[in-house]
Amino acid sequence: MHSLIATTALGGSEAQVDTIAGLTITECPDWAIASVAARHNCEKPLAAAFKKAMGFGLPKPMQSTGKGDITAFWTGPDQYFIEAPIADNELLADTLATALKQTASITDQTGGWVRFDVAGSGCSNVFERLCILDTRTMDDGAVSRTSLEHSGCFILCRKSDHFSVYGPRSTAGSIHHALVTAAKSALG
Repeated sequence: MHSLIATTALGGSEAQVDTIAGLTITECPDWAIASVAARHNCEKPLAAAFKKAMGFGLPKPMQSTGKGDITAFWTGPDQYFIEAPIADNELLADTLATALKQTASITDQTGGWVRFDVAGSGCSNVFERLCILDTRTMDDGAVSRTSLEHSGCFILCRKSDHFSVYGPRSTAGSIHHALVTAAKSALG
């Protein structure tokens, strides 16, 4: 019998948390992520099936929607990421595939992406050193794709002082290093 131990994207047994001058950068491994892409000519049936299954609608371009701890955010034309606490939604992709039937293609993204939450009054000072996205102008719930440390990432504005950064898990160390370095530069 194998004795496997789960590790976070940064290689720890616990989520990495860094606090720099009142700004907190938190690795968030406890989230299931699934991608949902509408099949050809199924945009309206997908929207109806999703709303019936989840209790809230799909987001408009560059926006997010949600209910409780579940969030959906736009990733491209008729494409979305859905995230939910993994403790209650380990099979999120399977649940969505069953509920959405043939209206969408669903893929489990949990192991492929990493999420970092950046929270504190200096968030925008940090992001202006990392990417071309103007986070100061983002409204709550807005999402945008940008390049951060040479990786294609999504940045979701939860509040003006709380952002989530989603990037490829394979670049978790680089993204984390960039966030911490920029925070020390901007706030330290």
